[in-house]
Order: sequence, then C-alpha cells, then structure tokens
Amino acid sequence: MNTKLLKKICSIKGASSEEGNIAEFVLNEIKEYIDDYSIDALGNLIAHKKGSGKKMMLAGHMDQIGMMVTHINKEGFIYFTNVGGLSPTVIHSCRVVFSNGVTGVVNCERLEDPAKITLEKMFIDIGAVTKEEAEKHVKIGDICVYQNDPVVDEHKIMTPYLDDRVGCYVMIEALKKLKKPAFDLYFVFTVQEEVGLRGAKTSAYSIDPDYGISFDVTIAADTPKCRKLPQKFDAGACIKIKDASVLCHPLIIKHMEKCAKAAKVKYQFEILEAGGTDSGAIHLNKGGVPSGVISIPTRYIHSMNEMARLSDISDCIDLTVKVLETAID
Repeated sequence: MNTKLLKKICSIKGASSEEGNIAEFVLNEIKEYIDDYSIDALGNLIAHKKGSGKKMMLAGHMDQIGMMVTHINKEGFIYFTNVGGLSPTVIHSCRVVFSNGVTGVVNCERLEDPAKITLEKMFIDIGAVTKEEAEKHVKIGDICVYQNDPVVDEHKIMTPYLDDRVGCYVMIEALKKLKKPAFDLYFVFTVQEEVGLRGAKTSAYSIDPDYGISFDVTIAADTPKCRKLPQKFDAGACIKIKDASVLCHPLIIKHMEKCAKAAKVKYQFEILEAGGTDSGAIHLNKGGVPSGVISIPTRYIHSMNEMARLSDISDCIDLTVKVLETAID
C-alpha cells in the first residue's frame, strides 16, 4: 500500500465548502491516468476515464466536518455552529485550526450536570482576552476543523480526516491499477457531502450515469458493547446493503459479491442504521440509478482519532478494480 499517499491526503484540511486544496491535490495524483476532467460550479472534481460500456459514476467526498463561528463574546470566546455531524461529548477539549492557521481548543460553559452539555453551551478558546483581540484573527462565518496529525503504522491509520479522504484514496489507487475498464467511468470527488450529499446530487444530474458506486467510511461495530451490526475490523471490504440514505440495488450488491469471490478479495456485508453516503443522492437522480457502496470499516467516526485497518483499505482497492473491470450481467 502507498501509505505515504494515504497519510498525505489525510493531512489536507478542507471542511464543507472549502475543498479546493483537496481537489488540487487529487488532480495532481490522477491526471496522467484520466482522459479529461472538469471542476463544476460547486467544486466537484469530475475525472473521466473513457470506456465503451455504460456510464458508471464513482463518488467519494472530499469535505470533512467542521465548526463555523457564529458569535464572539466580549471576553474573546468564540461560539459556533456545526458544519456536519458533531457530538458535544466527542469535541470537548479538542484542538481546532482555522484556514489562516489560528488554533484553539473547544471547551464548555460550567454546568451543574455534565449530561446536559450541548453545542450551544460550547465555545472555542484561541487564547484571546477581548472580543477585539479575537476579531483580529477570526470573524463570523470562519470555519475550523480538528487539528491532529495522521498516524500510520503497520496495521492502521488514525486521523481526524479519514472520513472521507480514505474513500478518495481508494478511488485514486483503483484508478491507477485499472487496465481494461468495463464501463465509461466518471470518478467524482465530491463536495459538501457532510451537509447533505449536495455535490453528489448536482454531479449525478450532469453526468446522468447508468450505475453509481460511492466510497465512504462505515461504523466498525466491534468495539465493546457496540450495536450488533455485521461489519468489523480486519474482515475485508464492506459491501453495503443499506443505510439511512439508500437501500443498495440488488444488482450492484450481487455484482460486488461476485467480483469479490472471483478476485478472492476478503469482503463482508454492511448495514448502517443511521447516516448516509453520496449514493443516497446518486440513486435518486432523474429516473433512478442502480447504486451501491464500498465502505471502509472505521472506528470513532467524526472524532479526532478516526481509525481504520490498512488491510481493509487494501481489500477495498482490490474489490473496486475487479468491479470496474467486470461487466454487470
């Protein structure tokens, strides 16, 4: 595995609406493997690899969750709203960084009952002591993200940016390995997934694909007393059956399973009770698009320390290549 590339793509900051640096990085990685590309009005990077088969749209989102400044009080403490899914208990005491490099820490007003913590009672402390001082560095509408460096060892990667840079990584590495694609392929690196699958919706409309596959993280349900779901660490690529945004099409599920068996790729089935992926938007495009998802089992999603096994990521790459080189019956 190219862990150097994985670590690098998981080091680039880019909340929803601020994905430009990631798109530039991805384009530099893939431009010699594609026939043409475009960046649409919302910022989706659409890379086209020509093929003689039906149109297949592949989607992985570039954006990550963040926090947007809504108010700065007279003492210089910064109040915020969420950009994507945030849990008050997860973000408490986390370090954050704004696009201009200003750093801070998330904390909370004093509560008699810690169980009553909400985002409205939380603030970001950048070390300022007055509103005027804080406003020299941060303004209303600025977005910050977790500040933490990726850690990669022989078994795992741990980083706050895994969702969904790892999906983008799988797409990049699969694209490099493709020899004879069985489809006319559109690799779409989407924007604003974390706030409502927005980039996938607009790009699917413009591409009008025959099939769709998205790549994203999913909950690894193997931690102590976790919900009883089928997917877990080190059990291979996840073939999604459902989440809150999509019931994956039986045609695509069967195609993925057939390809996994043919390529002898380790795989497992996935059911997710909440959350969704770009396929939730793709499958509803126009008259409908048979869609599926290849997922990477991940622990501690939307935290500073999202974690995945390198073996599972590698299986996802191998499965993707076989799926794209095999025509759908």
